[in-house]
Amino acid sequence: MKIRCKFQKTDHLKFIGHLDVMRTFQKIMRRADLDIQYSAGFSPHQKMTFATPLGLGAVSTGEYMDVELGNCPSKQELIDRINAVSVPELAVLDASLLPDDAKNAMSLIAAADYEVRFREGKGPEDAARFFDDLVRFYEAPEIIVTKSTKKNQVEVDLKKQIRKLKAENGVLFMQVDTGSASNLKPELVLSTYFDSIGREFAPTDVEVKRTELYGEGEEGLKPLLEFGNPEF
Repeated sequence: MKIRCKFQKTDHLKFIGHLDVMRTFQKIMRRADLDIQYSAGFSPHQKMTFATPLGLGAVSTGEYMDVELGNCPSKQELIDRINAVSVPELAVLDASLLPDDAKNAMSLIAAADYEVRFREGKGPEDAARFFDDLVRFYEAPEIIVTKSTKKNQVEVDLKKQIRKLKAENGVLFMQVDTGSASNLKPELVLSTYFDSIGREFAPTDVEVKRTELYGEGEEGLKPLLEFGNPEF
């Protein structure tokens, strides 16, 4: 049985890298005594895949992993058994049962939701006005920037990679392209505006929180959890 789990990574765990999160969940699955399935071959490993990695220093309430189980308990028992041997900062929030032919989470990723706010004592004095000005800046017909790739540098239009952008009460909300085909980091959205007003952007001045990951379905974007059955 293929199960998709939605989990959070919060507080001090924002300093833990993606590979360490993967290793931690491998241990959690064993401690929870779940019937996790293993690959065949000389070096078998747990059948577990994760969606796109979260940037170091960011927190999230919208991370995903797919696991393959033999005998699977009910959804609530599954969540309870995992969380009982994990920590609150790395808790499973929800789960769904996937069809046997379902694509894994990583291959589905198309977009992500983020919240960005300035840390206390950092950034401009009037954060609400600053983010309002940033949103107006991105109302321009195009925003061309140069992005570095592994092989060269290319010019891209950030406008085409931003699906939604709004500011509310000193918090910046954005939905941006995320995945192998097109990928935009929130930090680039911010640094581009900072450059336009002649200011230096310090990534440590902001707190970035990812709240959801989406896949492209037949009817458009939908959260990754909705590609399965939440009742099991």
